[in-house]
Amino acid sequence: MLRPQTWSDDERRRFLDDGVLIRRALVHGEVLSRARGLVSDWLAEAYDPARLTAYTERSFAPELEEHPDLLAVYQCSGLAELAGDLLRPARTAPVTRAQIQIRLPHGAQQPVKRMHIDGVSCPHLEPRDLRTFTFIVGVVLDGSTTADAGALHYVPGGHHRMARYFATDWALGQPAQTPDDIDAQDGTAFTAEPGDVVVMHHLVPHRVGINTSSIPRVMAYFRVHHAQHTDLALRALSDPWLEYPALADLAHPSTA
Repeated sequence: MLRPQTWSDDERRRFLDDGVLIRRALVHGEVLSRARGLVSDWLAEAYDPARLTAYTERSFAPELEEHPDLLAVYQCSGLAELAGDLLRPARTAPVTRAQIQIRLPHGAQQPVKRMHIDGVSCPHLEPRDLRTFTFIVGVVLDGSTTADAGALHYVPGGHHRMARYFATDWALGQPAQTPDDIDAQDGTAFTAEPGDVVVMHHLVPHRVGINTSSIPRVMAYFRVHHAQHTDLALRALSDPWLEYPALADLAHPSTA
């Protein structure tokens, strides 16, 4: 019997500091190969170049977002257990959709987002809409391992800066997603192989670069919500550990 997937104390402290955790080669075997094949077939047979901007802003292969082979990447690899362990004793809401993001190869003329966090002041949302979550899980399905191959770039520790920004310099409805000092950063590249996993706090700023390699960079993303996220979402923008009961105790240890 496989041992349950959990985070170590060192990993929890790293998540407090960086807002990011990485597990190498977590997704493998048939779970990985079926998901890779599904997206590869879609890219070869159903991809519509006229919809490139819409795909980039939302999701590639939108008709596959509830496909069992994509959801299995989260549900049957240990990721669901890791997600639950990060929020315990709070519960996570069921994850019922996958988002596919592809950076096309050979430096394709594909929209490039600036540093941002998801679901706040997005160009495809009304300014006052919030489509936030607690954290995101990203799984590499395909692509080169180099930083210039469409890799995700993130700002380690940027969740602390963003929480201060949301507490003091932001109001619901304004168009700016990040402060200037965050927007100017290049970030750290998530250089990874198929099956590698990144877990990222919602408040960690990130962007994705151009893919100059010869291979599409394919990521499957799963947005994880605290079971009461709808009620907590606005407060969680300025309180990064509101939805993480155990981590909140580590972040603010009792002085008694």
